[in-house]
Amino acid sequence: MFAILIALFVVGWAAAALIGTQAYFRGEQTKPIHERNWNSRSFDQLAQSITGQATDFSDRVPAYSGDAFTSGGLVNQ
Repeated sequence: MFAILIALFVVGWAAAALIGTQAYFRGEQTKPIHERNWNSRSFDQLAQSITGQATDFSDRVPAYSGDAFTSGGLVNQ
């Protein structure tokens, strides 16, 4: 009886991990993206191998255009 409960726990945990991983990568494939990460081939390959879908760049938009990364070009007055 105890072995069955452990087996169910392990199977449930594995299923939750798989669903969570799918949700994370599918969400990341559609979120706004910082311009410095726009051409992250390693993320695109990993996401495609996990989700089975290529990243659709028509859905993605640049984000965070006024953050500390880009503010270095501002001139102090």
